[in-house]
Amino acid sequence: MKELMELVEELSFVRVAGSEEEKKAAQMILGEVNRTAEEAGREDIRGEYMTFRIPDAKVRKCSVQAAGREIPCRPFLRSGNIDRECELVYLDGASEIDFAGIGNLEGKAVLLNRLTDEEVYKRLVEHKASAFLVMQGKYYFSEEEASLYARRLREHFTRNGVIPGFMIPAAEALWLVKEEVESVHLSLDQEDTEPESRNILAVIEGTDLKEESIVLTAHYDSVPVGTGSWDNATGAVALLGIFRHFASHPVRRTLRFVWCGSEELGLLGSKAYVEQKEELLDKIGFCFNFDMCGTALGANKICVTGAKELQTFVDQYCKITGYSADIGVGVHSSDSAPFCDKEIPALGLSRETTTAELHTIHDLLPALSGKAMDRNVAFAVRMIGDVANAALLPVKKGMPEETRKELDKYFHREEKAE
Repeated sequence: MKELMELVEELSFVRVAGSEEEKKAAQMILGEVNRTAEEAGREDIRGEYMTFRIPDAKVRKCSVQAAGREIPCRPFLRSGNIDRECELVYLDGASEIDFAGIGNLEGKAVLLNRLTDEEVYKRLVEHKASAFLVMQGKYYFSEEEASLYARRLREHFTRNGVIPGFMIPAAEALWLVKEEVESVHLSLDQEDTEPESRNILAVIEGTDLKEESIVLTAHYDSVPVGTGSWDNATGAVALLGIFRHFASHPVRRTLRFVWCGSEELGLLGSKAYVEQKEELLDKIGFCFNFDMCGTALGANKICVTGAKELQTFVDQYCKITGYSADIGVGVHSSDSAPFCDKEIPALGLSRETTTAELHTIHDLLPALSGKAMDRNVAFAVRMIGDVANAALLPVKKGMPEETRKELDKYFHREEKAE
């Protein structure tokens, strides 16, 4: 049986949602699940795929030119097409004040420091901007170090309208502003597609409380840069390690394992699970999620999404077991969130560090440690076993009012309601 870090190494390659590489990673995980079940003598356990379609785009051309110079760029997928010269406008923080009095932006491309706020995008639409450019990285980063990659323009933006978008390195944005470049020629030609992604599912039936379930999740896809070793080969492999244990040591409650595809595109795998397996949600009383584990340097973290009693339980459990962890409360931006949205309490177990980076070219193997992985998995096995064997789950289903509001905001429903 392979060591956990061996599996992390094998899974450390770019595996973008909907790609052949993501499919290859899914096959690796499915193979390990079925080998584990066979070695445990469990003919009743068999891994399977759950497929679903994802929004994507095929890009035929993406180009930004200014003052006779070709600027490195990547597109915002599903943001439409353009081929024209645009006046360049830089809007500092893109605040309401920055937009005040600016008038019609037709024929103009707006340079932004970032684009994370839907209100900023709505202002671009309202002012009829022809395109937008977002800078990435630091001014001293090379094109490679800036870690440019194509990003999908999410639905909560496009519901306001579609504007062609580009990512460029911060170094190029600095040049454009300091040289007072007045215009850019933008070309973006793309076609919307819907490739297939997949979750890998496995169920270990409980002994005497089999009608009650606990769901365990981790995503296995990656962004297009780096090798996705930390985010999230470690979480996917941690879940394999947990599966190995419970395949040979069943617990009272049923354990439902879900290796989620397409998390990096907006939790699409876990969303697909709660949609396709709606009939199971009443039986699922708890969720454990694993997103980024096993760094050599750093600290353990547990994200609590649920009632106050759950936070108290986790705090006391860590003290009893001697597990050092930073305990946070709120919605975890990972695959537990769609389950929490269905009133299922969740714990997100991870390990954070300031010495490594995710979603960049630096998400690589050297930051990780086999011993740290083993410790994270050992604690998870102990905690899951105690919860799954408990007379009662540590907290009832449901979300506090403040968490419900946070979920509404996280899933962009408060703007839609307005």
